[in-house]
Amino acid sequence: MIGFRMVPASWRRWPVTVRDLPLALLVALASVVPALHNHGTQLGDLPGRPFDALTVVTVALECLPLAVRRRWPALCLALVSVGFAIDQLRAYHTVAGAALAIALVSAGAHLERRRRATVALASAAYVALAVALDRLGSTEGVTGFVTFYLATILAWGIGAWLRQSRAAEAERRRHVAVTARTAERTRIARELHDVVTHHVTAMVVQAEAARYLTAAPERLDTTLTAITDTGRRAITDLRHLLDLLNPDHSAEPRTPSVGELRALVEQTRQAGQPVEFTEEGTPAEATGGAELAAYRVVQEALTNALKHAHGSPTTVHVHHGEREITVEISTDGSGSYAAAPGGSGRGLAGLRERVGVLGGEFSAGQRACGGFVVRASIPTGSPS
Repeated sequence: MIGFRMVPASWRRWPVTVRDLPLALLVALASVVPALHNHGTQLGDLPGRPFDALTVVTVALECLPLAVRRRWPALCLALVSVGFAIDQLRAYHTVAGAALAIALVSAGAHLERRRRATVALASAAYVALAVALDRLGSTEGVTGFVTFYLATILAWGIGAWLRQSRAAEAERRRHVAVTARTAERTRIARELHDVVTHHVTAMVVQAEAARYLTAAPERLDTTLTAITDTGRRAITDLRHLLDLLNPDHSAEPRTPSVGELRALVEQTRQAGQPVEFTEEGTPAEATGGAELAAYRVVQEALTNALKHAHGSPTTVHVHHGEREITVEISTDGSGSYAAAPGGSGRGLAGLRERVGVLGGEFSAGQRACGGFVVRASIPTGSPS
């Protein structure tokens, strides 16, 4: 069974001329079968002629060029047309006459240049053939010749339709690829923003605090250790994101654990931000990306608290429900929050988009009593 499945794949690796040759040989073989003599296309309706030495040449001209019908479609159509003309003028009426329809379809599908010139030249050649057949005593009449010409146009049109369909499919795949690349770049940019902004902000705040701790060596050592740990965590996260850019990397995005969320809170505390953390419920086994989104919401909210309200009490509440994860991060309006410069808002916009893609709800804004609050409700995708 495995060997049978491998046949199509191995066959596609052969040159296109080799793959098209069996059809040419099949039509040629059918043309020499005695039972099929004089049962081919009869355009001029002339009395049939017995096969002779010229018949072999005629069949070869009609059939063998089909081997190059996709590689050189114009050449194939020209040779098959010459063979077809000899076939009709000599009244062999071989089965090989069917090769003309195949050549027309192939030319319509694979000819890239001078398509109109090819149609015009083929039409002129057909008119000349019709005139020659009429002078030889053909009873086909104008109606018969026009009907056959329309049939050849139909064959060409089928090929042209196949060509347009192939081009449309290629364009669709290109668009899908571009869209996928854009979405991936947006996702990675969002991840980089979330990771780099948080870690670098924490390091900057800790470094600023270290400037005032020269008189307290123990506290200075603790702060510098926290900066080192933050830098190492940033390097680890950045390496993970760079792995995602590797074409050979096929692993799913890493989902932060509960321990990592607590470590994130502890890192923020080490940066000088008083954070109260509470967690309710048990995380589901499969969250469909909700766990990562919740982690990023907490990370961005704590980063903003560090930048815009350093030193202000902050509370982080995470609730793991049966079908959703709810997070709320609030920061009091005391401290330096009111005087801190505003951010770009890019992080919050990215969070709103991330949560929205998962079908959740996201909000961020000022509290009535002062301060700032971020809320997100994210479906886990768990079965009901």
